[in-house]
Amino acid sequence: MNVRMAASRIDGILIQPGEVFSFWELVGRATKKKGYIEGMQLSRGEVKTGIGGGICQLANLLYWMVLHTPMTVIERHHHSFDPFPDEGRVLPFGSGASVFYNYVDLRFKNTTTYTFQIRLWLTDRHLKGAVFVNEEMEYSYHIEEREHQFYRQKEKNYRKNEIWRRTIDKRTGDCVSEELVIKNNSEVKYEVSERELVTTS
Repeated sequence: MNVRMAASRIDGILIQPGEVFSFWELVGRATKKKGYIEGMQLSRGEVKTGIGGGICQLANLLYWMVLHTPMTVIERHHHSFDPFPDEGRVLPFGSGASVFYNYVDLRFKNTTTYTFQIRLWLTDRHLKGAVFVNEEMEYSYHIEEREHQFYRQKEKNYRKNEIWRRTIDKRTGDCVSEELVIKNNSEVKYEVSERELVTTS
């Protein structure tokens, strides 16, 4: 319910050259009066419930989609901890975005000459989305995880990795550039097997 309502405020939006997308500017505050209900929230190192909980899933998807475009992310916040193991996880750890009304936002700017459109929809089980562009682009963008590791430090378990973006020439298939997008390091809130852990001092 919460994700569907928030997605409806964004689905179909056009982002013209020079325009800035703001998650909260479009979605607004999630209140009971608007029809939002209780859902899961990640806040200050804990899993809680609150009105509008769950719409971080939408921010996660939007950020992932934008990484596959030449638009420029100007505000993105990471989750402070990793709450769940990888079972059922589709995207690499740490490749999402945290949002909290109204000061923790997801914003990106269209620094290109293209016009982009965001489409979002829900199936019975999944939130899905796509980014369309008004003309064929010269490059495509591929996201990959590197340097993944679980480790233990001072009786706590942590997880780190790097998220890289490779720019591919669509005509030749050659990688023309690559960049480090995110460097993650977060406490893990679930059990990790000893064989997966590296112990540090």
